[in-house]
Amino acid sequence: MQLVVGRIARPHGVRGEVSVEVRTDDPGRRFAVGAVLATDPPAAGPLTVESARWHVGRLLIAFAGIGDRDRADELRGVWLTLDSAEAGSPEDPDEFNDHELIGLDVVTVSGHPVGRVAEVRHHGQDLLVIEPDGILVPFVAAIVPEVDVAGGRLVIDPPPGLLELGPEEPGRG
Repeated sequence: MQLVVGRIARPHGVRGEVSVEVRTDDPGRRFAVGAVLATDPPAAGPLTVESARWHVGRLLIAFAGIGDRDRADELRGVWLTLDSAEAGSPEDPDEFNDHELIGLDVVTVSGHPVGRVAEVRHHGQDLLVIEPDGILVPFVAAIVPEVDVAGGRLVIDPPPGLLELGPEEPGRG
């Protein structure tokens, strides 16, 4: 699975640097000098980071072989990716990459099956989307006391009403 770590925005200056919209929690590691990034579309890469620096809150990167503004402008809109196998796990045992959570079976603390994690949303608070019913579960320790990536399951302790479907929800009887 390819993970997006950034998107190339516009050129910066005349020597081939580009500004990058960062889409990773670890830009220092993902955009380190010498890092090789796959691209979407694939024909634009792979790209090797030659230098990276922060300027006025934006990440500026020079890629090997991109030496002028025109070549840099050709990269505008290209997504920078890496294979999930290369991403590694966070050092903190209570942190997880989204791709590690997607696909985990979800059960309650009493063992009742709920579904499977289909998506992780980051909207002010991290939310797990549990299918087949599309239930949104806040990803907080009080509600998700156990995550067993190796075992393929996630245990939730839902507060009253979280798993019940309200009659006012459209399409839900």
